[in-house]
Amino acid sequence: MRHLISPLDFSVEELADLLSLAQDIEVNPEKYAHSCVGKKLATLFYESSTRTRLSHEAAMLNLGGSIMGFSSADASSAVKGESVSDTIQTVSCYADICAMRHPKEGAATVACQKSTIPVINAGDGGHQHPTQTLTDLLTIQNLKGRLTSLTIGLCGDLKFGRTVHSLIAALVRYTGIRFVFISPDELKVPEYVRHEYIEKYNIPYEEVIRLEEAMPKLDILYMTRVQKERFFNEEDYVRMKDFYILNKEKMKLAKEDMFVLHPLPRVNEIAIEVDSDPRAAYFKQVQYGVYVRMALILTLLEISV
Repeated sequence: MRHLISPLDFSVEELADLLSLAQDIEVNPEKYAHSCVGKKLATLFYESSTRTRLSHEAAMLNLGGSIMGFSSADASSAVKGESVSDTIQTVSCYADICAMRHPKEGAATVACQKSTIPVINAGDGGHQHPTQTLTDLLTIQNLKGRLTSLTIGLCGDLKFGRTVHSLIAALVRYTGIRFVFISPDELKVPEYVRHEYIEKYNIPYEEVIRLEEAMPKLDILYMTRVQKERFFNEEDYVRMKDFYILNKEKMKLAKEDMFVLHPLPRVNEIAIEVDSDPRAAYFKQVQYGVYVRMALILTLLEISV
């Protein structure tokens, strides 16, 4: 039995197989429509979510399976003080696989140690978000035709952004990757990410504050929102939240084949006017998220079609 707690739980070769499966699902959805009949997915979301929860549920439904779970801690026995350990052991009696989001780092690791079913980490605090990373990898591969020899710009909240941390961890294993980190000093990439991934793999990178400075260099621009829920006080959040706003003027500085990604939700860091630009790929990214989660469910349940 396997779990997905970190994007590094799959080798580069296994990721290639997973992404290939997701691409086949996109082209031949009817081939997979009944592959999980009789299987149940539990979504245990202690923290609010739209895309991650619904895409896992859509993925299982598209495979012919069924879903159960809760969408907030208030709707579970967590309000009575039940531990993650006890919850996952209970849910293991009901479902065949589960996706869990929790505000505390390491919660998914605790769950997989006690679970008798595969656990998918759907986000643990500011730590990891591996299924978003799978989505990002599939999106980049489909748009650029490769996961190698790319300059990736990561913009916004690089300190608390778990999607950023997971994507960095995954991409450093591909050749020719270069990063441009675009953030204010207060929201720079954490030291542990820099040490464990960037320095360990000797990845070239630069840090800039102005988005305009980075735009002409990029193959992919990965925008993120400043996350109010990660800040300790309102004053710091208000000061940071409008630091970067991508608009049509800034898009004029980018290459014709540069694409903009965003894990969503966005607040105002990407102006609505950018949505009509053919390089705006964040809603395509949402659709790819369903395909890759379908592929992940089949892989973890060891179902061959």
